[in-house]
Amino acid sequence: MVTVFILLSTACNKSTGSSVTSSNTSLPAVFKKFDSSLVTIYVEGGYIVLKSNGLPNHKSPYYKGTQWAATMYEAYNGTNANWNQNPNTITAQNLVFKIPLNPSKSASVNETPMGPMGIATNGVCIFNQYAAGRVALTDEINSFDQYNGHPQQSGQYHYHVEPLFLTSRSGRDALIGFLLDGFPVYGPVENGKTLTDADLDAYHGHTTITADYPNGIYHYHITSDAPYINGTGFYGSPGSVTN
Repeated sequence: MVTVFILLSTACNKSTGSSVTSSNTSLPAVFKKFDSSLVTIYVEGGYIVLKSNGLPNHKSPYYKGTQWAATMYEAYNGTNANWNQNPNTITAQNLVFKIPLNPSKSASVNETPMGPMGIATNGVCIFNQYAAGRVALTDEINSFDQYNGHPQQSGQYHYHVEPLFLTSRSGRDALIGFLLDGFPVYGPVENGKTLTDADLDAYHGHTTITADYPNGIYHYHITSDAPYINGTGFYGSPGSVTN
């Protein structure tokens, strides 16, 4: 594990008004890829703690009518001809994720929860492949904004599928975030190939070398088909998330 040191600092996210503080601690270097103005990260025992207000740092039609509308509202301008805005608006959260510092394969399958199952590098929640009631996303996809996210009824914005803001900015092979079991999530491209479900195991991942893990690690990949990010449950033992 590469150790990095983060000096005590306070940063303000100008687009959303969030303020975060990071303290002296040692972390795996990969966590430097999180936006430090949006996510506070530190080690606590055998866990990495990530705190976020969950506000997307990109524009969205779901910022309409909120305190951030003047700078963050943008009408839908995506490619879905069937787009239909849901009635929810984005609200700030108080998310605290605790994920294993040294993840390992679980002896049994742990089902992914309804609600946050992971966190993206911009502090936004990652949800599983289901809409409410564990039904397919077939209809709900039509409410995803131009960056493939939307808020649920309490205003918690999240991604179920490829977060286009992140992959367009960092590359479709980039680190997207981590699931609650501590294993990383990457975009749909690996070594120049766009992956499909057939390239991945039942959990929607595999073990290979990545840019962040030269010795190899199990990791999930986003694909364009269900389950999109995760399959039959977590590969490892999940930590926790509170809000």
